[in-house]
Amino acid sequence: MEKIRQFFGEFVTIDDLDWEIFSSKLERAAFPKKSVILEQGKKERFLSFLEKGIIRFNIPKVDYDFTFAFAFENTFFSAYDSFLTQTGSHYNIECITDCVLHRISYKDLEFVYANTSIGDRIGRKVAEDLYVKKMKRERSLLEDTAKKRYMDLLSEQPHLLKYIPQKYLASYIGIRPQSLSRIRKTI
Repeated sequence: MEKIRQFFGEFVTIDDLDWEIFSSKLERAAFPKKSVILEQGKKERFLSFLEKGIIRFNIPKVDYDFTFAFAFENTFFSAYDSFLTQTGSHYNIECITDCVLHRISYKDLEFVYANTSIGDRIGRKVAEDLYVKKMKRERSLLEDTAKKRYMDLLSEQPHLLKYIPQKYLASYIGIRPQSLSRIRKTI
């Protein structure tokens, strides 16, 4: 949990009392590789911090799953639209590797907002971080080539990409696995 405090410490000073309130609401959860953390149609009940592992966001299709996002260690993730509206998710969230999370429920996060001096700032920081990642992804899909999207992902998480199956990487950058193989050969 210290990594979460460090994450928040980059933009806000958390006194011990506020940290105690926040951290007391976190629950640790471990999921084995290939576990579905959130199934399409189910309501997202948690905002999670990924301590260990890699998460994949996907829209299941009959012939293949469309991967549209990944979450890596030391970041927050959620089916945030479902979390905010407390309605069913339009996609799955699953573990690519064994994962360890620290997560807070919607109800407990509301409690933190109401009972700490830093709750709103923490919530805003997580929301801003998720928004910036989303906008970066959308811009990349509109402006960048598949090769550039692959190179950007490679430069951001080189040590973790070896754990992601090629079919997921290809789907994420918007191409078929065969095309990703051709890109990898040119690098």
